[in-house]
Amino acid sequence: MLVIRPIQSSDFAALRHIAEESGPGFTSLPVNDGRLQQKIAHSEISFVQDVVQPGQQGYLFVLEDTATGDIVGTTGIEAAVGLETPLYHFQQNRVMHHSAELNVLNQLKTLTLCNDYTGASEICTLFLRQSYRKGYTGRFLSKVRFLFMAEHPQRFAETVIAEMRGVSDGNGQPPFWGWLQKLFLTIDFPTADHLIGVGKKAFIAELMPRHPIYVGLLPEEAQQVIGQVHEHTKPALKMLQQEGFVHRGYVDLFDAGPTIEARLGQIHSVASSIKVPVKVVSKVEPGQMLAVSNTETQGFRASFSEQARFDEHQGALLIQPELADALQLSDGELARFIVLEKGRR
Repeated sequence: MLVIRPIQSSDFAALRHIAEESGPGFTSLPVNDGRLQQKIAHSEISFVQDVVQPGQQGYLFVLEDTATGDIVGTTGIEAAVGLETPLYHFQQNRVMHHSAELNVLNQLKTLTLCNDYTGASEICTLFLRQSYRKGYTGRFLSKVRFLFMAEHPQRFAETVIAEMRGVSDGNGQPPFWGWLQKLFLTIDFPTADHLIGVGKKAFIAELMPRHPIYVGLLPEEAQQVIGQVHEHTKPALKMLQQEGFVHRGYVDLFDAGPTIEARLGQIHSVASSIKVPVKVVSKVEPGQMLAVSNTETQGFRASFSEQARFDEHQGALLIQPELADALQLSDGELARFIVLEKGRR
């Protein structure tokens, strides 16, 4: 069985392996022992804090294969970004240049450096090992964050964002990066990527353009990828769009990938999740595939299975003992669930 739980210090070796496997561009998990240990410690503190409003907390979960004990994926949530270290984006805008005398009207696209998402919550750090990318696992890994957020809304902001990976070439280099490197940063992409990953972002404010940039002046290959996602990111983008996330013109500084947003209470899996008592039964007839979690914080556990079924007549979630044990649930305790795929019977 695959079970989501909060990360703990003993998971360091597994997290480092995932950081290595995730490759360049996955800045939330840099291959840096100190930074990874710091992220684990910060997450452990965040889960035990008594929180009434979002702050510096960061929640990192791991996906464990209980049959082997292996950690096969990660997923995370930042409670409020940009409070300590600014979170920068380019905002896409349009400006009008008009000459009445010449009867000329030009509408021009611009990019402006901003930190408009300061204080928003961010879903992040989603990675699943290649051999587990099948069935419902990826979908579960994305949606399980919304079960936790639905259960603990006071820990998160009203606006939730997700930064989507932008287009890169076969060598992992974003076409958008070249003009920035040449004109402003004069460091290579791996170096900039590493600095972001270890939290050293001061160079952005120091070196990035401070005035709006006319998109039409950029190289054609850079223009074409603004707001576009990497081929491997398209399924994740589609899934979040189905949850209600939309793109409002903000893109990443380095690869120009879109940042999408939604209101917490309007995210489909948050709004549609149901919290009910559980009833442990010996057998549940297979039906819909459900993602189910307990209602704990530090002891949060979640999984997906057909070993659970909502009985409207009893007003209870019927679950088999194996699933109940994995989620540390007993008769009468509360669980929260969502249907992983609408229409499955």
